[in-house]
Amino acid sequence: MKPAPSGNGDHDAATHAVRDVIELLEVLWNKGRDITTTAPVSSSQLRVLYVLDGAQGINLRTLGEVLGSAPSSVSRMCDRLHALGFIERSLSSASRRELELRLSGQGESYLKELRARRESALLEVISGMTRTDRAALEQGLRGFRTAVGTAADSAVGETAAANRPPADDTVETA
Repeated sequence: MKPAPSGNGDHDAATHAVRDVIELLEVLWNKGRDITTTAPVSSSQLRVLYVLDGAQGINLRTLGEVLGSAPSSVSRMCDRLHALGFIERSLSSASRRELELRLSGQGESYLKELRARRESALLEVISGMTRTDRAALEQGLRGFRTAVGTAADSAVGETAAANRPPADDTVETA
């Protein structure tokens, strides 16, 4: 890893450290995929699987909002994942015009295997850390997760406010 350049001190150092870790994780993830590939799933399609894993039964519109993607793109990704047997579509119980999306058993198995390979690669690395370093890593990641959640909540709020119709505060005069 390269040393962090000076500037904003802690913020710069933390940003560069996280970037370096992300790059290392990408290497580990690809290493895990190379060992046992189950099916060709792009990173965008993998995001769809993660969302469906946490929100079974959502519709295309909601999935598109969560992903920040155009409906046509989400629809094509779901078509491909359905063709692979990773997702199932069914009519919504709330509206006959909507489809509900769920992970199939094959999709759940794919995620379970992928996560197991990733955890194995991480365990190998984390095993070489001291107990103190592991505790610091856990605490730092907890803070990072909280900050990401706060930033995501803020972005959702900003998007909702931007999409809200303006209040009609004008007073008409004759």
